[in-house]
Amino acid sequence: MNIAAFIGSSRTESNSELLANEVLKGINHQKIYLKDLSIQPIEDLRHTKEGFQIVEDDYEQVIKAFMENDVIIFATPIYWYSMSGLMKNMIDRLSQAIRDERYQQFKRRLQEVETIVIAVGGDEPRIKGLPLIQQFQYTFDFLNMRFSSYILGEANKPGDILKDCQALSQANLLNKKLKMLLDPEEE
Repeated sequence: MNIAAFIGSSRTESNSELLANEVLKGINHQKIYLKDLSIQPIEDLRHTKEGFQIVEDDYEQVIKAFMENDVIIFATPIYWYSMSGLMKNMIDRLSQAIRDERYQQFKRRLQEVETIVIAVGGDEPRIKGLPLIQQFQYTFDFLNMRFSSYILGEANKPGDILKDCQALSQANLLNKKLKMLLDPEEE
């Protein structure tokens, strides 16, 4: 089983990344930093005669991560009660990717992927972050992806997530679950 984490923060070692690190501690995984990729915004050409056009950017790295991994973690700060713009831009482009003739197996592959969301915010995220979780749920439902778990953490300043005992406890439990999936013999 292969695991990849999309890191949606514009800051290195963000609270959402630190919480993802706790989930992934001791587990072989790939990290994709959306801030380091050039991903153009979607140009919605679904209803034009020509349809979507090929875009010269780094989105193929996103598609490759979905194609090569069994578990995808979406780690994002909660910005204005939603995901980061970097993450939203990546999600928006899925509309184009599922219609791209070059990736005919992509839409079917998404149905095999298990998803996890990790989000961190500073304004009552366990309540005010729920619409974000619902947004992800609707996206995953539309794409027939399995949404297995989420963690909402609370932090304001860099590193504050490491003081959120509830989020750290959930991360530890999820880490154990993932390790069990990777090696059922391990306890």
